[in-house]
Amino acid sequence: MFRILITDDEPMIRMGLAKMIKQAGLFDCEIRQAAHGEEALQVVKDFRPHILFTDIRMPTMDGIELCRRLSEQGSTMRIIVVSGYSDFEYARACMDYGVKRYLLKPVGRQELHELLLKLLASEEDKPTVSLVPVRELNDWAMRLEEAIWELRQSDVTELLAAWSNRYPAYALMPEQTAELFQELLELIVARMNARGNGTMSTSSKIIVSASSKECFEALGNEIQTLMNRIKEKRSGKRKHPVEEAKAYLEKHLRREVSLDEIASKLGLNPSYFSQLFKQTTGQTFIQYRIRSKMELAKRMLEQPGNRITDISYEVGYADHPHFTKTFKKITGLTPSEYRSKLGIE
Repeated sequence: MFRILITDDEPMIRMGLAKMIKQAGLFDCEIRQAAHGEEALQVVKDFRPHILFTDIRMPTMDGIELCRRLSEQGSTMRIIVVSGYSDFEYARACMDYGVKRYLLKPVGRQELHELLLKLLASEEDKPTVSLVPVRELNDWAMRLEEAIWELRQSDVTELLAAWSNRYPAYALMPEQTAELFQELLELIVARMNARGNGTMSTSSKIIVSASSKECFEALGNEIQTLMNRIKEKRSGKRKHPVEEAKAYLEKHLRREVSLDEIASKLGLNPSYFSQLFKQTTGQTFIQYRIRSKMELAKRMLEQPGNRITDISYEVGYADHPHFTKTFKKITGLTPSEYRSKLGIE
């Protein structure tokens, strides 16, 4: 049975997250809650959770201090930071203490489901990388990520050479070495995405059966790929801004993405971006956002297992009547009528 601790100073958020974890039904689990970091440390002593979900901003002891204290204690539990604060400095501070997941509120059911699957797989597989000091691995990731982000090729080469001399000292088995390299690569990508880019990913997984030499070559190839992607983005070879905006919006339909937010991501003046969007699509940004949300709602309504109230929340409408009114305005039918039309009771 998995033991999960949820730490947040807002009771409704704690209970809501606990309910979603239970409803996911992926594994048997016992869930406990804490209102702040100090209380969480007390719970950890006796409960010894496998997984910790924690907010950042809390009274008495915040999430960053909690992560720091747990790191100093040598904790190997999986930590997921859930917060409404997307500032890179907060995310980076948590990563320095071994945190690998940073989720923004409100967390959607699908997003949570996918995360739990990954955590379950990593827990069943539980490596090896715990044999490597978390602080040291994070330090390597930090130095490599900064050199990659700033396109300092010579520094990247030097750091990789230093890493090739360092990792044999961990005396890991071949499969453990592959897991270590994969962990380092994922930490690098996570730090890049925490800068606000959010679009970096690895192109392949380092093969567990690979030799140490092959692991090192795979890491080098992945890092070179990351640098090439950064160069392409900065050289102006990118999609049309409106297409980029659509793709970004599609990924974040479950929250209220503003025009200013996307304009900032694209490095454009909000007024100019608004005019460009209207000229390109024939719709205002708000009209397009609403229609996209309703299209997502339609897809979810076509799945009998989804409750309409849950769908309302998933597409960013906490006010259910407002969701129903908007859906009917766009489709001509209420959500219930739309389902009935499809033969879904």
